[in-house]
Amino acid sequence: MLKRKSMKRIAVFPGSFDPITCGHESVIRRAAPLFDKIVVALGINTEKQGFCKEKTRLAMIDATFADCKNVVSASYKGLTVNFCKEIGANYLLRGLRTAADFEFERSIGQINKQLENEIETIFMLTQPEHTPLNSSIVRDIIRHGGDASPFVPKAAFKILKQNI
Repeated sequence: MLKRKSMKRIAVFPGSFDPITCGHESVIRRAAPLFDKIVVALGINTEKQGFCKEKTRLAMIDATFADCKNVVSASYKGLTVNFCKEIGANYLLRGLRTAADFEFERSIGQINKQLENEIETIFMLTQPEHTPLNSSIVRDIIRHGGDASPFVPKAAFKILKQNI
């Protein structure tokens, strides 16, 4: 019998996390038992100015998952599949809220597969209560003086309040 070399299951969950939401947190926590390591990867787009600074977003991610030994944060520039190759990740993890998300993510997943055949995209459905939630809505709530605390993980919200 041939023995296979054991390969770690490393997933990248990419996004802007500006800010991280309870929907992001839910997908990552539910996926954590499936992987040896999940890298919550903050994609840096030099063309866009973020609502929160990169350092603040990374701190919010780290605080949110301080209790999860296999969840870490990192930032990167460029193609997500190139970042995956750099860190030895073989999975991309994505959350789906709606059918529109599926169509968008499917297209990206198929292109990523053409760019790097060894990387599989894994989709997880969001919890129903998180379906309408995204970072843009949270930013709008904050900009207009509303209470965004129900939509941001508690540990992240503490950091967010100190930096807005």
